[in-house]
Formats: sequence, C-alpha cells, structure tokens
Amino acid sequence: MFAQASLPVVRPEIVWEGLAPLMILGAGALLIVMFRSVVKQLPVAATGQAIPAVGAMTVVGMWAAHGLAGTEVAFAATRSDVGDGAYYVGLAVAMGLGAVSARSLRIGLDAALASAVGLVALAATFGLWNGRFGASGAFGALGDQYGIDGFALVITGVIAASVVLVSFLLDDYLRREGIDGVEMYVLMLFSAAGGVVMAGANDLIVLFLGLETLSIAVYVMAAMHSRRSESQEAGLKYFVLGAFASAFLLYGIALVYGATGSTNLIEIRFFLDAIVLIDNGLLMVGFAMLLVGLGFKVAAAPFHAWTPDVYQGAPTPVVAFMASVVKAAGFAAIVRVFMVTFGDYAADWQPAVYGLALLTLVVGSFMAIVQRDAKRMLAYSSISHAGFILVGVQAASPEGVNAVAFYAVAYTFLVIGSFGVLSLVSGQGDRSTSLDDLDGLSTRRPALAFALTIFLLAQAGVPLTSGFVAKFEVIGAAVEARSYWLALAAMVTAVVSAFLYLRIILSIYLGQAADDAPAIHVPRTAGVAIAIAVAVTIVFGVLPGELDSITREAIPQLVAAG
Repeated sequence: MFAQASLPVVRPEIVWEGLAPLMILGAGALLIVMFRSVVKQLPVAATGQAIPAVGAMTVVGMWAAHGLAGTEVAFAATRSDVGDGAYYVGLAVAMGLGAVSARSLRIGLDAALASAVGLVALAATFGLWNGRFGASGAFGALGDQYGIDGFALVITGVIAASVVLVSFLLDDYLRREGIDGVEMYVLMLFSAAGGVVMAGANDLIVLFLGLETLSIAVYVMAAMHSRRSESQEAGLKYFVLGAFASAFLLYGIALVYGATGSTNLIEIRFFLDAIVLIDNGLLMVGFAMLLVGLGFKVAAAPFHAWTPDVYQGAPTPVVAFMASVVKAAGFAAIVRVFMVTFGDYAADWQPAVYGLALLTLVVGSFMAIVQRDAKRMLAYSSISHAGFILVGVQAASPEGVNAVAFYAVAYTFLVIGSFGVLSLVSGQGDRSTSLDDLDGLSTRRPALAFALTIFLLAQAGVPLTSGFVAKFEVIGAAVEARSYWLALAAMVTAVVSAFLYLRIILSIYLGQAADDAPAIHVPRTAGVAIAIAVAVTIVFGVLPGELDSITREAIPQLVAAG
C-alpha cells in the first residue's frame, strides 16, 4: 500500500479585469465558430441587416469592455459633466455612427465580427491602461502565472490593432481568391490570444503554451490558400522549422528548470538574486537554447532561413499578420525572459544578443538588395528590422525597453500598410509581386503609390516618419549602453537598406507599366486599413511625444496576484 500524501491545493487569485483582452479574443473566436456552425450562410438581405447591427454592437462592446477593464464606467468624467441623459444620447449616436460606418465599408460579416472582437479587445486594453494599471501600477492577473504591466499592455494593444487592420485586408482578399470563409478569422483570433499570453506570461510553461497557440494557428493560415501550391509549401516549411525551434525552446526551459529549480519567472528571479551560481554552465546552455527558440520567432539570423520563402508563398494579408503580431509577441517574450528575469546575468547573454543583432542587420540589409520580388525584399527587410529591435534588447536598460516598445508599435503599422498595398497590387492569384508589377504604380493608382512610398521611406528611417524616431531611439539606447560599434553597424546597414527602398520607389514612379497590366481594385476596407497605417506613420513621426511617453511607462515587471 502506498501512503496517500495530502497536499494543499492553492487556487491562484484571479483578477478578471486583467484577463479581459485575452478573454475577449479567445471567447470572440469561439463565439464566431459557434455562430457559423449554426448559421452556415445568411441570406443577402439578412446579411445587409446584420452588418450594421455588428457595427452598433461593437460600440456597446467597446464601451462595456473599457468600463469593466477600467473598473469604472467608460468616460465617467464626461458622464458626470454632461449628465446621464446627454451621456446616453451620445452613446446612441455613437452606435448609429458605428452602424453607418459598417454599412458604408461594405465589409463581409466574418470580417466585421473579427474586427469587432479586435476593437473590443483594444478598448479593454485602454481601459486597463487608464484604470487599474494607471492607478496602482503592475499587478498579477492569474496568480503568479500571468501579469499585467505597461509593456504587456502596449504589446496587447499592438496585437488587437493588428487584428482589426488585417481583418480589413482579408475581407476582399479572401473573396477575390475564392477561399472566403470564417476559418482564417478564427485562426487569427486564436493566434492573437496566444500572443497576448506571451506578452504577460510570468512562467516559462505559460509562455510556451502561448507561443504554441500563436504558432500553430499561423502555420495553418500560411497554408490556407488552397489554390496556390506555394502557400501549402510555405505552411509546411514554417511548420517543420517552427517545430524544430519549439524543441530548442522546450529544451531551454528544461535546462533553466534544472539550474534554478523552477519555471516560474518570479521564483527564478528571486532564486538568482539570493544565490550566486558558481557553476552556471547549465543555465548558460539554457540561455542559448531559449535564444534559439525565440530568435526563430522574430526571424533573427541565422534562424531566418524560413522567412523569405514563407513570406513569398503565404497569403499576403497573413504575411502582414505574421510580420506584426508574431514579431511583436516574440520580442515581448525576449524582453520578459532576458531583460527582466535574467537581467542580473546580462553580462552573460548580452554578447550573444550582440552577435545576433549584428548578423541580423547585415544579413537582412545586404540580402534584401539582391532580390527581385517585392515580398522577398520586404521579408529580408523584416529581418533587418528584427536586428534593430535586438539592438534595443542588447542595451539591457530602461532606454532599451522603451526603444523596443516604440519600434514594435511603429513597425506594426508600417508592415501592415506595406503588405496591404502589395495584397492589392498582387491581383488574383496573389502572384504579381515582382518589381516589374510595381512599375508605373504612380500612374495606375496614385494614392496607393503615395501610401507605399510613405511606408518605404519610414522603413528607411527618413525624418518626419515614425520609422526615423524608432531607429533613433534604438541607436540612442545602444550608445547609452556604450555599444558604439553595434550602433555604428545599425547606421551603416540602415544606409544599405535605403538603397532597397529607393529601388522600389524608382520602380513605382519611373517604371513603365505594361500595356496589359490589370486594373487594381481598392476595396473600401483595405483602403481604410492602409489610410490608418499612413496616418499613424506620419503622426507619430511628426509628433512622437505621446507615443514616446506611453512607451516610457511600458516597464516590464514580474508581479503576482495578491
């Protein structure tokens, strides 16, 4: 007979408002699945009525989510100033405007539902920022497993905004390619939920679960263009290499557990603060494997080999999601694990990140300029941008964290806008993405040409764009950390990358479009997404103070509930 040990079971304290953005994304995906399992296809007349209703209900959902996450009624000060009557009349007017906007966009029902979920999650994030976090600072939302801090909220806001913009891009794209359906939107919401988990994870196992939730959905999304063999090839390559990288990450977690006795980041931090490891070889190997696994997710060289092929083969709006959400979540994980948990051991992991950043900058910039396909060019450009963010990580300082957060926000809108334009230019079949297909875009679609030019100039780091401010802050953080050679390398590779962007701009304005070049249709939803990205890029380039003040408050912390 075995003796039965009676061990106390301690339930983790849950702060529900802290979990609001995560629950909205996950529950939203489930509700869309349940709705579509019952209602396969609405009649045209019913769809026409349903979409304005979704617009109106989105306003109510944002109002409720902002209030619940912020622990008070949304815009409570306005309500007290104008009175209850005027306040609810204003809410009714806002609902009407939401309904009119949804109808005027001519958006599909599935895209409307997915973007509504993203907007509600974004409102909940703002509610948290202005509510409990703004009043008392960082707090644990699920025991010591998941926490809410400024950095997690910024990344969560980036993910929610990306869901909205990518839903707008997917709407017409899926119909144009004959693969319309709810599956892509549901997978995107589940993937976004995984990214939110990564942004606030306080445990390596929770971090791994979030990463796999994010990744598995994106693997399927990359392969979902059933009419293109390149898409299925891209999904298979991404899956095989991603599984390999996940194994490295899991081995790294096991080694860190062996060295510290825990997978909880808070306990690991306390352990390393209290005990000086004499023989820390196990921990160093764990660092290396964690860096390999997370480096794959952010497309850092030499773990970047999947990026050009997957970006070229996957559906273009999916690439926009991958380049924004997956990269932002990956860097959120790197910041939480290395800069926060292992901050006292920065001298041990900084040289490795230094090397990764340098190699990523060189590979991304120099390989991009020899490409002929615009998607492959932007794939290598994405690698180069990952190098810039790694420069901020290598600084291992508050200035570095601020630079990483600012770059993540700025780059998200840049990359979604860039791939949004390419998704329209690529035409039916999603294959017209070479430089020749961009020739004469300024005469065919001047507005699209202007938007793409803004995005390219911002990626090059031209002043008065958000890209310039982002690169300036990253290089400033490197200089502050006395990494002068790395800062110099970042500036040199920025000049090299500028050749790539100018090459595309020359094709847009000086190239001659073929006589049989197909007309470029710009749906309203995609036009709105691109216009929002342009506005954010210009506004935060000319007036970066507001975003900079937000990212300076985005301090990652390890805090447990209770």
